[in-house]
Amino acid sequence: MQEHLRAESEAERLERKVRLRELLLHLKGEPAELLPFHQALALRPKGEHHLGLRTIEVDKVVGSVDRYEDFDRHFLPKTPHTLERWKRLRALQLAGAEFPPIEVYQVGEAYFVKDGNHRVALAKATGQRYIDAYVIALDVPVPVEPGDTLKDLILKAEYAHFLEKTRLKELVPEAEEIRFTTLGRYDLLLAHIATRRYFKGLEEGREIPWEEAVVDWYHTLYRPTVEAIRRLGLLKDFPGRTEADLYLWVMDHRYFLAQELGVDLGPEEAARSYEARFGPWWKRLSFLGSLGNLFKRK
Repeated sequence: MQEHLRAESEAERLERKVRLRELLLHLKGEPAELLPFHQALALRPKGEHHLGLRTIEVDKVVGSVDRYEDFDRHFLPKTPHTLERWKRLRALQLAGAEFPPIEVYQVGEAYFVKDGNHRVALAKATGQRYIDAYVIALDVPVPVEPGDTLKDLILKAEYAHFLEKTRLKELVPEAEEIRFTTLGRYDLLLAHIATRRYFKGLEEGREIPWEEAVVDWYHTLYRPTVEAIRRLGLLKDFPGRTEADLYLWVMDHRYFLAQELGVDLGPEEAARSYEARFGPWWKRLSFLGSLGNLFKRK
């Protein structure tokens, strides 16, 4: 009886904690949902293999196969029936009961619960650091990390699709990761590759294989532009953005200058011009002067 009373009291405090946290996250505009496993499947896993019984970190359990709507971002119960189930398990735990291992999918450094959602919620709420689990690891081209949000997962799924379409990691083993902060940008990269393929075909009077176009795009357009962005330290002027974000912006600016002003710039000149036009105010002051220099070169 004492165990049930203590579990009841803890469940009431937990319910208030979850509601308060949900309100705070809503006011701050931060995600509060648990990650759904079907979004991890969008990462194009190439296969899976069983790792057997392992001891895993509770903090790295970030999602669920089919109960992601019943728990919050921190895997705490947020519905009445889930909280009731948590309370019963807590009473059993206080009475000395031991629970069987959970079952999880491992995706990168993160875990998604296949069986044992309430046991994970119990471990989270009581500050348990480790839990025994039967682990099935998915082989994905873009791993998930424990701090990822739903948006991060969708972005990584888009990246996985891009890698599947381009085979970039196979064709250019030294290629660095290409990460965006906004959805829908990998389709623009595919358009860049297709455009590069078209014009290269016109220049050389032959049909350019897709694989050759991918390699040519990376070495001729993407990599030189990113290297120019690094040399100029451009990323520090746009906090919260990535090199891939800036690559698209610089390329759009380069296209604008070519179409509207008739100026065909190389990667570094285009990056400098972009910085002068859209960077901090003290750099924008030199924009008109830089345009004047461009016209003089014409």
